[in-house]
Amino acid sequence: MKSKYGRIFAISIGVMLLCILLWGVLVINNLNNKAASEINKNTLALQKEHKEKSDINNAKQEDSHEKTQNELIPFDEAQIKQAGIVIERAGAKLIRSITKLNGEIKFNEDRTAHVVPRLTGIVESVSADMGQQVHQGQVLAVISSVQLSELRSDLLSTQKKKELAQITFDREKKLWQEKISSEQDYLQAQQNLSELNIALQNASQKLSALGAKPTTTGMLSRYELRAPFDGMVVEKHIALGEAVKEDANVFTISDLSTVWAEIIIPAQSLDAVRVGEKAVVKATSMGSVSEGKITFVGSLLGEQTRAAKARVTLKNPNMAWRPGLFVNVDLTDSENEVPVAVQSDAIQTIENHPTVFIKVNGGFMPRTVKIGRSDEKFSEITEGLEKDVLYAAAGSFVIKAEEGKNTASHGH
Repeated sequence: MKSKYGRIFAISIGVMLLCILLWGVLVINNLNNKAASEINKNTLALQKEHKEKSDINNAKQEDSHEKTQNELIPFDEAQIKQAGIVIERAGAKLIRSITKLNGEIKFNEDRTAHVVPRLTGIVESVSADMGQQVHQGQVLAVISSVQLSELRSDLLSTQKKKELAQITFDREKKLWQEKISSEQDYLQAQQNLSELNIALQNASQKLSALGAKPTTTGMLSRYELRAPFDGMVVEKHIALGEAVKEDANVFTISDLSTVWAEIIIPAQSLDAVRVGEKAVVKATSMGSVSEGKITFVGSLLGEQTRAAKARVTLKNPNMAWRPGLFVNVDLTDSENEVPVAVQSDAIQTIENHPTVFIKVNGGFMPRTVKIGRSDEKFSEITEGLEKDVLYAAAGSFVIKAEEGKNTASHGH
């Protein structure tokens, strides 16, 4: 009996503890809900306060901007001239859509030659050096070659034999015509002369193929290595007393009056690049700008770069374009004429608004504008400026600085 009542008592205690636990959970949830409600109220209040302050600040800025738009920035003609301000007239301009690509200046391979001796020998003298400007036919080096000596000896020997054969042929011809010698002797002399003419021509052409003169006033072994055209020595691999082979690349000469700008073209830009189109090449490190035409567009993409190559041929009269120089290349995709445009440098930003300074009596006034299409030279104005209005082009930053001074003084 006692055990029965004990179990009932334990169960009753457990139920009471469970009820107390549930009540505690409800109380905590209620407190959390009240705290969250208070936080939301505070957040909304802060957001409202921030919005009101922002609206007030925006209103002040708009009011300040409107006041600035109506303020004259005084400049007389002498100040305009001294500051270097250039006045232009807003009007119709051609706006170009441009694709910008990267490239590198390379040698014009059509005007680059690898000079080789074409025969083995020993270097006797070297008269050309790295970076030297040479002319077509100028002697670069002198090589002593046994092979050349043998070829010249064969030529001289054949010439002597041919002279003797010519005398013999003339004599046999005369004797045959006078019925003194037989026709067979005459024909034999004619055949010998023909064979020696062929041998002489062959010996002469062997020397010509090597670029060597058939005869020389000096040593028979003397071989003069000459420049194939006007250009600059850009590589040199030859030294006095060195033994050279017939295929050794001893000099590289390049005519730098023209160079190639090699362009890297991503796959998505291939449609914008066509042979014959104009391209503007710029070297930002040097400030050089030149215009040329695309002469080649590669049809294959690199396995690693997934890009094609193209070339622009550039004239290089002052040697400003040096091989290895990295450049930017601008290609014109399209050209559109717009009714009103100003120079891009004329647009200044005032209080986050694009602004153009128009010329009025006594100075300039800022005019907020909306910009449409633009390139590096001109920007289209869609709102805020009419055609034929005079504006400050070059030197507009000087006017902006003066306007800032006026605004600061009014603020004080």
